[in-house]
Parts: sequence; C-alpha cells; structure tokens
Amino acid sequence: MRLIHTHMKKTLILIALIASGNAVFAQDKENSKEEKLNEDGLYNRWSVELNAGQNKAVRPYSTGYYSSDPSNYFNFSGVDHFDLGVRYMFSNLFGLKLDGAYDIIESQSGSGSLPFETHQYRLGLQGVANLGRIMRFETFTGRLNLLAHAGVQVSQLKPQTGLNKGVTEDNGGIMVGLTPQFRVTDWLVLTGDFTVISNVRQHFNWDGNYSAEADNLSGMMYNTSVGVTVYLGKKQKHADWFIPEVDKKDDGTEKRLADLEKNLQDTDRDGVIDALDLQNNTPAGLITDKLGRFIDVNKNGIPDELEPNKDGINGTTSVIVSKEDAIKMLIEKGYVNVFYDVNQDMPNSGSTNNVYYIIKFLRSYPDAKVTLKGFADVRGNEKSNKDLSQRRAEKLYDIIRASNIDAGRIKISGEGVDTDYPTNTKIGLDLARRVSIILE
Repeated sequence: MRLIHTHMKKTLILIALIASGNAVFAQDKENSKEEKLNEDGLYNRWSVELNAGQNKAVRPYSTGYYSSDPSNYFNFSGVDHFDLGVRYMFSNLFGLKLDGAYDIIESQSGSGSLPFETHQYRLGLQGVANLGRIMRFETFTGRLNLLAHAGVQVSQLKPQTGLNKGVTEDNGGIMVGLTPQFRVTDWLVLTGDFTVISNVRQHFNWDGNYSAEADNLSGMMYNTSVGVTVYLGKKQKHADWFIPEVDKKDDGTEKRLADLEKNLQDTDRDGVIDALDLQNNTPAGLITDKLGRFIDVNKNGIPDELEPNKDGINGTTSVIVSKEDAIKMLIEKGYVNVFYDVNQDMPNSGSTNNVYYIIKFLRSYPDAKVTLKGFADVRGNEKSNKDLSQRRAEKLYDIIRASNIDAGRIKISGEGVDTDYPTNTKIGLDLARRVSIILE
C-alpha cells in the first residue's frame, strides 16, 4: 500500500510540473514583448515568500469532532499554519511557484469537540498570474498589487492522537488562491493570502479517524495567512512591479510630427506654408507666387503692387488679363479659403489678405459670383457646429456686402463639420474651421 502511495505522489508531482510548465510557457508566448524585456535583464525574477496564519479544515470529520465551535459565526484559533515558498517570474505577468506548508489541525478549547490533533505536511507547485499588471493597477496605485495562484499539491496527513496515532496517509489534489501585496520597498512587500486546498483521495477524517464512508475521496481546507515576500536580484524592480515602456519607445515619430506642424505654419501670412516659402518675410497684403515671393515683373526689387500707375487685381496688367486667370491665381495662392479661431465666426488675422483679394476680385469682375460654404471642426455637438458654420458664412457675407458687392452675386451655406482633414491633430482642426469660396 505504501509503495502505491509513493508511486502516486511521484505521478502527481510529474503531472504538476508538466501542466504548470505548459500553462506558463503558453502565456509567455502571448506576451513576447515582456519576454524580450525580461531577457534584457530589466527586472528581478526570483522571490522568497514566508507566511503564517490559520487553517480551517472544513471536511470530513467524524461524529463529535470539529475544529471550532459550530455555535460561533467567527472562530479564531492560534497560529497553526506555516508556509515557505520560492517563486520565479517568466515575465512581469506570469510565473511559477514552489511552496511547502505545515498545518496543525486540532480541537479548540471550549468548542465541545472530542479532543484530537492531526498534522499535515504539504508541497505545492502552482502557476502565478500578476493580476495587478494585467488589470493595470499602476493607473491608480503604486503600492498595491494582486497575485493569483493555482496548481497541484501533494500532502501527508499524520494523526497525533487516537487509534491511528503515528499512521500516515498520502494525499493529493488541487489548490487555488489570491495574494494581495503592499510594497514597502523595492525588495520587500507585505502580503496576505487566502488559499483553498482540496484533497481528492483523502481517507482519514481531519480528526485522525478513518472515514465511515468507504468511498470517501474528498477533503477541503482553507488557509488564511499574512507574511512577507523578499525579492532577490540586483535590478531596481521585481517583475511584480515592473511596467514595460514598449509603447513609450522613441522612434522619432513625435519629432517628425513636431517638425511637420512647424513647417505647415505660415509665418508671414501670405498663404504659402513655411516649408515651401522662399520669401518668408513678405510684407502683409501683397500677392505672392506659389513659392511665397511677391510679384515683381520688371525685376526691380519692388513689389508691383507698391509701384504707381498699376491696375488689375494685383496692380499689374501684364499678370492678370482675364477673369479666368484671376480665378486660377486666387485658387493657386490659396485665397479661396478664409480660416477661423476656435468657436469664432469672424475671420482670424491670418485670413485678412484672403478676404481682401476676394473683395478686390469681385470689384474687378462685376459678372463674377461666389458661393460661401462654412465649415466647423469636429469638436462640439452636431447642432452647434452646424449653427457655427452657418454664422461664419453669414458674417463673411456681411463683410463682402459692406464693400458694395451686390447681394445677388453671393450665395451662402452652412455645411457643418468637415472631416476631410485629420481630426486628431491641431493642423487638421485648424484647416477644418473655414469658409470655402467657390468662384464662378
């Protein structure tokens, strides 16, 4: 019989190693980034755990035996559970734990139970999951954490009283528990633990007598304990508290975005972005070409618009000779869009030139007509954005009408939100807040 028990114990240990190992390595395969960080030695992996507390042997008992007073809701005995374990973390999410425990199960004084005392020696192998990292505890605390553990165990039950005193029984089964942690330092944490242990082949009752039921194969115990965990290693953090910075890796994207935003600015407000502007200090109000240079047909270094005796939309008859050319020029120069600041319905200072040239175009070509289409960015609700886009078109209409342009030549519409540009960047939002001018 003893030979069979020994063989079964070895078999359970082998099954535990295979099952726990497969579970851990399968989870690690799902977390290759964390595994790579671990290989780089960014955190410690080993720890030693020491716990002490109480056990509560739930079942089975012989008639007249129990470990606590059944008439009391809460029962507190002395310290009768001791546990020592070592843990290795394969990543900051999953690990493996080997622990041994010693429990004293006995009748409490005044409980009314017949006297008994039984000792249990246990060895467990468990997989460990770092629930604190999985559930991102770091978003609200840097001191609290939670581990979950589950696996298999083998044990030996040894009565200290009664007819079976000195006889031992080998048991085995499963165990599962939770371990809250409070970090004191980077190498020391205080812990609590609650573990449920189930023996699947227990024939002794916890009082040391054989079960009256020949087919009894079940035993259950609760362990509640407090203790400490000491982290081993030379790194600053242990895997329990390590937060990978994979998402924060600098690949130059932020710098490129900042440079792009800078290049999209228009410092001299001439309608040409700085990245393309070869003359980034053009005097305000002057027409420029597509490279941001003011118009200087006679190459004398003086903008044509500032020279006397000039006419046409830009003051130079040699440049604009027809309405079609004028429309083409306005489109190329970007004067067909008027931009607005957040929640404003009057053009911003950078769009003054655009409004000026549209009015000048309408004055120069009395048969020309325009449609003003107002837009808003995605911020705000649909109704308010629709109203804001309409007000922008109406205010621009009022400005043009105040310059003695016939109302019949101007149409307006509020289009609401414009999502043609990126809605998660400042530049995209700036471009969406506008009135587009359709020339006829």
